[in-house]
Amino acid sequence: MAITPHLSPKPRVLVVGGGYAGYNVAKRLQKKIRDRGGIVTVVEPNSYLTYQPFLPEVVGGSIEPRHAVVDLRSHLRQSEIVQGKIVEIKHAEKVAVVEGPAGMTFDLPYQDVIVTAGADSRTFPIDGLGEAAIGLKRIEEAVSIRNQILERIESAALMTDAEQRRKALTFVVVGGGFAGAELIGEIEDLVRTAISKNPRLAQSDARIVLIEAMGRIMPEVSEEQAVSVVEEFRSRGIEVLLNTSLSSAVDNHLKLVNMTDQSDAGSFDADTLVWTAGVAANKLARSTDFPVEQRGRIEVTPTLQVSDGEGGVLEGAWAAGDVAAVPDLTGDGPGGFCVPNAQHAGRQADRLAANLMAVRFGEGAVEEYYHKSLGAVAGMGVGKGIGNPLGIELSGVAAWLAHRAYHNYALPTWERSSRVLGGWINELIWGKDTTQLKELETPHNAFREAAGLEKLPNRLDQKAQAAAQA
Repeated sequence: MAITPHLSPKPRVLVVGGGYAGYNVAKRLQKKIRDRGGIVTVVEPNSYLTYQPFLPEVVGGSIEPRHAVVDLRSHLRQSEIVQGKIVEIKHAEKVAVVEGPAGMTFDLPYQDVIVTAGADSRTFPIDGLGEAAIGLKRIEEAVSIRNQILERIESAALMTDAEQRRKALTFVVVGGGFAGAELIGEIEDLVRTAISKNPRLAQSDARIVLIEAMGRIMPEVSEEQAVSVVEEFRSRGIEVLLNTSLSSAVDNHLKLVNMTDQSDAGSFDADTLVWTAGVAANKLARSTDFPVEQRGRIEVTPTLQVSDGEGGVLEGAWAAGDVAAVPDLTGDGPGGFCVPNAQHAGRQADRLAANLMAVRFGEGAVEEYYHKSLGAVAGMGVGKGIGNPLGIELSGVAAWLAHRAYHNYALPTWERSSRVLGGWINELIWGKDTTQLKELETPHNAFREAAGLEKLPNRLDQKAQAAAQA
């Protein structure tokens, strides 16, 4: 039986998801809706927005984890924040079912609903992938990847078994899109810096691998730029395996297959495996009574209103960002839809907020979403990057500076932008910080040991025990 917590009785604009699109649409609506007797309610499992373009730099240590997130309560003061997860939307009844942190569920009525639930990692049925790999969609994943890399380097420095040492010092990223390319560049910077500080290790001990199933990486840039990135990676000692796919990751033993002829492409062990091979619309889309297209995204019109499936729109239903199949009226988007990135999400939020005010209160005119891409920039370690902002091809330091300038501007709130900028300045002055934070998975172990109790094993310990038993 559902319970009803103490929430505002005012007419509600319900924003589902507090990510980049959700935050921006709530920011633009909260005061306007409040002044008209209503309230904006944001339901988000976390109490913060994660700025995902900065996650690779969190792994590399250029940005402090807490600076890559934006606290919703601090910056959406005129909105109602509910920390929970929407598990179902029943638009016919204008009700959403919410699951709170303690597992309780309750119904949340609304007048308008805006679905901005974002995307999840897109995975494939590969044996052992779920147990061996980690994604890069959340701040917690970025922190975990960083600390595992540093822990493996420290542990490897004391290992006498050559095979286990090689496994510990092998770092693999699957997926050669922007996220994967940025991540592998940051990992290489981090690994080289950490090893340089450890006299028991040599740079040749580390193996850093990028696996991509297609014949090129980074489809957002030109073919020539993509080739130059691969060449630059290889000059840094990064192995780039194109036309190669992961077929198994059981017990962290990676088996590869050649995508050209489906032949065996070799195998090796790696303790660190990060999966960045694409995104999929949030599964919530299929727990609504909205029409959903074949890729699992909510069908919307160019005005960002949810389609009724018959050429019209559903009253009071809106969607934007990665969870929505937003038509790209420029004709540039793959399949005719906008690509899932922050550039589109933020601008869709602006247009959606204006259109909602026009429909609900007659303020202004309803307009279709149209945005010509400004290009893309990627940072791949300090002083390294690639991009084509405004159609101008950049590489190296120029692209790296453009990447940092754009994303620091796009990061919500000047408060967070200033903190990130301060961190960058400190890194340039003092160098890369390779401090490892230990036992984040098992913080009680120090006290358990003091109390005479057995330590709790962490994820790596459990894998080692399972391998030994096998």
